[in-house]
Amino acid sequence: MSTGAQATMTSLQRGLLAAMVVGVAASSFALKDYRLYQLTQVLSYAIALLGLNLLTGYNGQISLGHGAFFAIGAYSAAILIGQFGVPYPIALLLAGLICFVFGLLIGLPALRLEGLYLALATFALAVTVPQVLKSKMIERWTGGVRGLNLEKPTTPLDLPLSPDQWLFLVALGIAIVMFILARNLLASRVGSALMAIREHPLAAEAMGIDSARYKTLVFGVSALYTGIAGALSALSVQFVAPDSFTSFLSLSLLVGIVVGGLGTLSGAIYGAFFIQFIPNLADSVSKAAPTAVYGALMLTFVFAMPAGIAGALTSLQRWARHCCTKRAATPMRINRA
Repeated sequence: MSTGAQATMTSLQRGLLAAMVVGVAASSFALKDYRLYQLTQVLSYAIALLGLNLLTGYNGQISLGHGAFFAIGAYSAAILIGQFGVPYPIALLLAGLICFVFGLLIGLPALRLEGLYLALATFALAVTVPQVLKSKMIERWTGGVRGLNLEKPTTPLDLPLSPDQWLFLVALGIAIVMFILARNLLASRVGSALMAIREHPLAAEAMGIDSARYKTLVFGVSALYTGIAGALSALSVQFVAPDSFTSFLSLSLLVGIVVGGLGTLSGAIYGAFFIQFIPNLADSVSKAAPTAVYGALMLTFVFAMPAGIAGALTSLQRWARHCCTKRAATPMRINRA
């Protein structure tokens, strides 16, 4: 394919993406508040999955503790807004920065761990954080087992939007910015170094790549993404409590990147829809055993699409392109009878 054709295809993809974003934003005026709440949750999960995919999909570090960063981001925003009166935008940014620091602190000792050992260490984090949030020593800040209530940000400038519409549009804008930043990061030398470490750590070090620095950095960036996602989710739900951030959340995030597609940016979106809607679907199918239905659906996705939904769509696109190219290359037969 020529360079011009590639440029045209890229422009077409960008146009379709822009049209989709505009369509989603316009749909907020037609959807009810509950649907907007669900879509806001989808955007929150998509940002969290994007952060986890940077760590696991692109760098190869397995984490079962990102639910803890989700909780830290949610509680940070709730405390900053509710108890210190920090404006919502600044609270979201600070929540991400707080999780970035926690990610760096966790990433440093995690350098000595790999594979299942790292997964177990991060899983311990996911189990510990909800219990710490219940502690009476910090109950005055966290609310203990009762949790904390939040209010959704009010619509500025007297715009004709409900709080749910405004929060959805804010979440959509933040998600777009986070995806662009992730794409630029992966397209830079840092992204190349992360993937080189994933593919062959010894070869990457032989090439002069500082594995320790990059592993710690991506752990912090991944936690930053997840913390901002947790803060957005807290604003959407208007409530945070320790039992909302159990270890099942961390497992769900890992399932989300596997189902959506490891090592893909778009996989975060597909995985977010899976996390938000599949448990509800499983509950509607069977009230008696929703977890069994959820497990069956998860296995179906894994066996039917081992490369995730993003991988399956890419394969389908390649197949369609191959068919079109083959058809165009086939010479037309002329009937001379």
